[in-house]
Amino acid sequence: MTGESASQARIAVVIPSYKVTRHILSVLARIGPEVSAIYVVDDCCPEQSGALVEQECGDPRVKVLRNPVNLGVGGAVMTGYRAAIADGCDCIVKIDGDGQMKPELLPRFVAPILSGTADYTKGNRFYHIEDVVTMPRVRLFGNAVLSFMNKMSSGYWRVFDPTNGYTAISAPLAASLPYEKISNRYFFESDMLFRVGLMQAVVEDVPMRAVYGDEQSNLRITRILPQFLKGHLRNLMKRIGYEYFLRDFSVASIELVLGCALVLFALIFGTTEWWKSVTRQIPASSGTVMLAALPLILGVQFLLSFLAYDIRARGQTVISKRLPKTPDTR
Repeated sequence: MTGESASQARIAVVIPSYKVTRHILSVLARIGPEVSAIYVVDDCCPEQSGALVEQECGDPRVKVLRNPVNLGVGGAVMTGYRAAIADGCDCIVKIDGDGQMKPELLPRFVAPILSGTADYTKGNRFYHIEDVVTMPRVRLFGNAVLSFMNKMSSGYWRVFDPTNGYTAISAPLAASLPYEKISNRYFFESDMLFRVGLMQAVVEDVPMRAVYGDEQSNLRITRILPQFLKGHLRNLMKRIGYEYFLRDFSVASIELVLGCALVLFALIFGTTEWWKSVTRQIPASSGTVMLAALPLILGVQFLLSFLAYDIRARGQTVISKRLPKTPDTR
């Protein structure tokens, strides 16, 4: 967008609302005048957060949406996305209603989208060393593991803190998403990166400070880790298939095939020959050792070359300008 059109852009805020009645009103009060519409999505909240907002909030920008059943954070956000797109908004920001995301940071998230340098922005709590060194080690380790898995499955190797829910997205990109295929619950943010990655969207991290409230998190690492591992493996396989064999076939595709084949051969052959030498108590010949080692070395080199290509491959051209603002119903 040009400077003039950016200043006239309609910015929407989507707030999934589930058991956040203690903070939702204060969050709404802190949203600045640059926002044109606010969608509070009552995700079948047992505390009737939607009714609370309707009764206590007099902001004319606020519209309460209700899901008849609990769809999870992803389902609530996508309900808000659909409403914002239907109302003609240009940029949609997602903020949680628990007070842990500062609405005052919103201009930082929408600026890259409105200026045409990004399609999707997300918060990153790891820019400030002061916050990183004070984080609990379990949280720090968990985020590092999840970030690495997300880098592989999404292809965004320079993006960190993938579970951060403070995000902004251009309306054309949001309108092009396959909502029925996106995870509704804890995997939502990671799945979003995978989906926008398949569209070659430009994603930008926005530095933010970590803010933790006094609520007990419902996120249990022992419960979600198998789900995240399964989701990332599935997305990785899909991404490799789509990007390197279905939509394109390049030197990197050949490197991946040769690398996997050579490493697999080296492991099978080497293990077999090692076992023979152990059971027969006869040392393997130098030729046998080289026959196992050389394919392994070459295979690893091919895989490293593929990885280097994959890191550089993510597009840097904003796609929102080429997408329709409303869903394509063909």
